[in-house]
Amino acid sequence: MPNPWTGKGNPYTRKEVVERLRATLKKGGAIIAAGAGTGISAKFIERGGADLIIIYNSGRFRMMGHGSTCGLMSYGDANAIAMEIGEYEVLPVVEEVPVICGVHATDPRRRMWHWLGQVKEMGFSGVNNFPTHTIVDGHFRGVLEETGMSVQKEFEMVALARRMDLFSVVYVATPEEAVEMAKAGADAIIAHVGTTVGGSIGVKKALVSWDFTIKRTQEIIDAASRVRKDIFFLCHGGPINTPEDAQRVIQNTDAVGFVGASSLERMGVEESLTNLTRKFKGLKAAKRGKPGK
Repeated sequence: MPNPWTGKGNPYTRKEVVERLRATLKKGGAIIAAGAGTGISAKFIERGGADLIIIYNSGRFRMMGHGSTCGLMSYGDANAIAMEIGEYEVLPVVEEVPVICGVHATDPRRRMWHWLGQVKEMGFSGVNNFPTHTIVDGHFRGVLEETGMSVQKEFEMVALARRMDLFSVVYVATPEEAVEMAKAGADAIIAHVGTTVGGSIGVKKALVSWDFTIKRTQEIIDAASRVRKDIFFLCHGGPINTPEDAQRVIQNTDAVGFVGASSLERMGVEESLTNLTRKFKGLKAAKRGKPGK
């Protein structure tokens, strides 16, 4: 059942979140998960009908006007930021939608079993692996793997979340990572194809093609599906910036939904505030005398 103290809302059990998502699919709808960096974003994302709300530390930076990649840098305690946004902004205003906490699983200062216990106690219904090292590559990824900050810790966090009855919706960038997340017990896997394009702080040159986006998304789905058949597959990132973009991927792959962070919260704010301000700025002042007289 939902929250036993209030009779509705968070926290949900893992099974309850799964059942809610299956109900969305049964109605013929796609699963939509949305990142929220503020309470006001979460409130209206819920009003818009999202199936999941995910709290990322990067959401705070987005709402400060900075790029999502700030969430991967040492500009703050990622775990503490996500917890704070959830405790003071999002969980108090969301009524029904399951709220998911971003967890930086490689944080060496935290005992992950203890931290996940706090996440659950706070009232979150699940976890996401962000910041994630799955989207780091090249030489630096190798350094992380060899110095105690391996992506293996993310797989271990997801396995622990499963044991603690927390729903998990996780990022992967490769088929190999998808296999490991499936083995760990991830409930939903997000095919992350790169930083989102568009807007004032989206990428403009570090782009991936549509062909790559669709091919890589399906490769990830195929790999994880060989391990388990009960996983929800979602798309994210790269050129997927609008509802039409997400529909394009869903139609051309076996993905059943979309995760939007920049493309929902940031782009929604950028476009609506810009257009609304322009409308106000278009007002004409009545010529009934000079100001100050």
